[in-house]
Amino acid sequence: MRPIAIVGLDCRFPGAPDPGAYWDMLMRSDEGVGKVPGQRWNARDFHSPTGAEGHANTVEGGFISDPDAFDNEFFTISPREAAAMDPQQRLLLQCAWRAVEDAGIAPQKLAGTPTGVFVGIMGNEWAQLHLTDYARVTAQVGSGNGYCMTANRVSYHLDLKGPSLAVDTACSSSLVAVHLACNALLSGECDTAIAAGVNVALTPALNIFYTQAGLSAPDGRCKPFSAEADGIGRGEGVGAVVLRRLEDAVADGQPVYAVIRGTAVNQDGRSNGITAPNRWSQQDVLTAAYRRAGVEPSDVTFTEAHGTGTVLGDMIEIKALGQLHAGRTGRPMAVGSVKGSIGHAEGAAGIAGLIKVALSLHHRTVPASRYATKENPALKLAKHGLRLLKTPLRLQSKPAIGGLSSFGMGGTNAHAVLESAPAYAARPEAVSSHDAGGRTGLGSGVFTVSAPSLEALRRNLLAQADAVQRRRVPVGPLCWNSNRVKTGHRYRFAVPAQETGELAAALREAATDDDRLAQLTGNPAGKPLVALLFTGQGSQYPKMTARLYQESALYRKYLDEADAALTPHTGASVRDLILSGDPSVHRTRWTQPALFAVGYALASSMADLGVRPALMLGHSVGEYAAAVLAEVFPLEQAAQLIAARGALMEELPEGGGMLSVRATPMELAPLVEMEPLVGVGAVNGPQATVLSGELAALARVEESLREQGIRSRRLEVSHAFHSPLMEPVLERFADVAEEAGGGVPKLPVYSTVRGRLLEAEPMDAKYWTEHISAPVLFGEAATQLLEAGPTHLVEVGPRPVLTQMARRLRSSGLTGGQGVALVPKEDAGGRDLAQAVAELYRSGLEPWWDAAYAEEERQPQRLAPYAFSDAHRFWTRGPVRSAAASGVGVLPAPAAGGSREPVGGGEPEARGLSVAAGAGEALGVLPSAREATSVDSVAGAVIEAVAAVGGYAPDEVSPASLLYEDLGFDSVMVMELKDRIQEQLSGLETMSVQDLLPRLSSVGDLIDYLRDRVGSAVA
Repeated sequence: MRPIAIVGLDCRFPGAPDPGAYWDMLMRSDEGVGKVPGQRWNARDFHSPTGAEGHANTVEGGFISDPDAFDNEFFTISPREAAAMDPQQRLLLQCAWRAVEDAGIAPQKLAGTPTGVFVGIMGNEWAQLHLTDYARVTAQVGSGNGYCMTANRVSYHLDLKGPSLAVDTACSSSLVAVHLACNALLSGECDTAIAAGVNVALTPALNIFYTQAGLSAPDGRCKPFSAEADGIGRGEGVGAVVLRRLEDAVADGQPVYAVIRGTAVNQDGRSNGITAPNRWSQQDVLTAAYRRAGVEPSDVTFTEAHGTGTVLGDMIEIKALGQLHAGRTGRPMAVGSVKGSIGHAEGAAGIAGLIKVALSLHHRTVPASRYATKENPALKLAKHGLRLLKTPLRLQSKPAIGGLSSFGMGGTNAHAVLESAPAYAARPEAVSSHDAGGRTGLGSGVFTVSAPSLEALRRNLLAQADAVQRRRVPVGPLCWNSNRVKTGHRYRFAVPAQETGELAAALREAATDDDRLAQLTGNPAGKPLVALLFTGQGSQYPKMTARLYQESALYRKYLDEADAALTPHTGASVRDLILSGDPSVHRTRWTQPALFAVGYALASSMADLGVRPALMLGHSVGEYAAAVLAEVFPLEQAAQLIAARGALMEELPEGGGMLSVRATPMELAPLVEMEPLVGVGAVNGPQATVLSGELAALARVEESLREQGIRSRRLEVSHAFHSPLMEPVLERFADVAEEAGGGVPKLPVYSTVRGRLLEAEPMDAKYWTEHISAPVLFGEAATQLLEAGPTHLVEVGPRPVLTQMARRLRSSGLTGGQGVALVPKEDAGGRDLAQAVAELYRSGLEPWWDAAYAEEERQPQRLAPYAFSDAHRFWTRGPVRSAAASGVGVLPAPAAGGSREPVGGGEPEARGLSVAAGAGEALGVLPSAREATSVDSVAGAVIEAVAAVGGYAPDEVSPASLLYEDLGFDSVMVMELKDRIQEQLSGLETMSVQDLLPRLSSVGDLIDYLRDRVGSAVA
């Protein structure tokens, strides 16, 4: 059999709410067994120490905490539907989601894929309680029960298209589900499979059965292979594993807990009793599994046995194992059973054992088996080549092999052989050996967290903060994995991080900052409409972006690339001049190539990260880098052109300057007309004009402005750019421009030569020649750009200049995007670039995260799984009582209008839990209809109807609520909603469902439609 990798897992078992707690409990040889919770059944009503008819001999077992808690809002399930669902379905949904995340997969990315779901389940006591009350059976109760729905609901909510089935082979159900999942992977039916098991005990029926069959332990505890073994103690729980073919998991860089080498399933057939274990069939299934795995019995170091703690069952299982392992050389094979810690989890027993074996191989330690200290001498373990683990067993460095047995009460047996993961796939913690403060490809990691609501985001920020604080690994891989797994929900948070302590503090601070969280809208615009603004001359300074170059391999790559293109034309390295702090960067021949190189490197870095501009604008020389991105010409031609431009301008005699004036060109026209050597060099806004020309002439203009009370400021430039003084270089530059060429931009470019969007116009030699002497019409171009509605203005340059100019344009009445500076300050580094990406992600961008990290940081690390809310409780029945105690089989459902929190109901241990307001109706008739007699009542009537059908409190429904996406409505609920609205609005003509369907986007749409239909008939 080709190996199958366990790449992700999650579980909840008695005393262990998650895999970490499960492992800790096993390593302590502890247990999660205790009294039957009063929420389930009144154990004393059914208790008889002697096992009288209709009674159980125990009041204890292994029970998970909070089985009623379910984050229905996360899965967009209405309270009414959640209240009707078997808790096993609810638990499995959350467990499967967390297991997929643990595998390093964003569950949303599995949508539409042929991923299979295989669920082992032995009982459905919820259905026994609710489907027999025929008067209260609703559509929700029907779909909320049934074995098939445990698997089908996972497939539905995760949109998985592969095989989806539930398996009931009694106690071996979930290991058989794993077997079927492996076969589906091997046959190519699916590329990823979720195999799971679940069991929730809600009635004493099986306790009574075990007692009457002589199988029940009086103290409710399984004691496998112990001299004290006296029967089965019931347990419950849920577990899920994510499986992939090993070669696929390795190719995709997924971490691997362990590898399934072989599985086998058989049946006892007509043996000595349908419920009796059969030694020969157990031997056969072990042999078949070993054969499929390609191993000999002597290769197996340990086996997680079925080990229920019944004397007969233990004896038969040991003899079956002994038939294969007796006489083995070396140490006897270690045998244990998790049932000593959690009880017999029935349909979830196999998955509980599988997760224990996988974790044992992952941690290279097999926990001691509870109750192993008092070995049953009658088993003669040593004779059979076996031993009980009284202390943990450290596995050797070579690949270790473990077995797992699970035997069904009806005779269906399963065995699996597992092996430790290959060294190259086993331990993601070991892949990055560099210091935790190591630099990423971007210069800083970006840690992302997302959730469907602000409160959920707060909860998950705290969960990640706690988990990150405990990690002793580099921060880069943690960030990269968060980008892969934690990015798919409406409310998004992102923060740059360069070490784990800093990251944990930032996450915790964000979770407690209400103002900061309130700024997250929860409605990111799918992909932001990004405008890149390329800064022009005057923004340069020595050592600009030097720190960024040092920290960011991504930026370094593109600045080096630009430098290589420029050097043949400049005669020396522009990069070296920038980084050395040489003041020559202010000389025009170096300024223009340097700004071009910085702009090109920044824009190319952002493009690699998935920030592709929808719009571009460059101020003067900033247009050259924009033109390269718009594919007007390649980098090499642009480098030739910008180098020639700077060199030719520097050859001009000095004596020119530029003057920034707070006035319009029209207001300045009389002064300019008086000075032929002065012209308008730039118009940056309504009251932001730059004059350019001969220094003496500028001085006369400046004096006139002072006399008129008009503010002006000299700019630090070497020449009178964009003025008639540039004319001596135009002819020579035109020759170079003809050689460089230039085409029509392939991305929208707002030209500061034309003051508008270029409409299929080439940026050719003529354009670039005119560009030298023509005024920079930034204000006009930027105004038109802002009218196009960009969500973000990303400034590409060594300091923020243009975003501030754009802000002044917005203050003049224009709306526009949020300003984002890639280099917000002179010592900006990788963190600042990362902050820009984080900001864009928060607004809806889906970055190409791989580019942000060095190769050694793109390694798998398991993050804390999604933290579901436990605030909503769904438990629509009271605890089961005996007929003698209460006269009924179950207590009535709580009245409608209860809260989502536990409420009192008799004695503390006999409390039932209510559900969300109105959701108590899940099993009964909806409240009586309220007649609406005016159009103003339509909104109230609709909201009341929607709330009642969905099981919401009326104040949880608003006109903005989306019926499908927010409230979890389905076709059955829509039909019920139609009938209820028809009852409530007396003046409404008969409607069909087809009439409503196009109007069901939101509650508000429905209200508007019904207002029109009701009209004057009810006015």
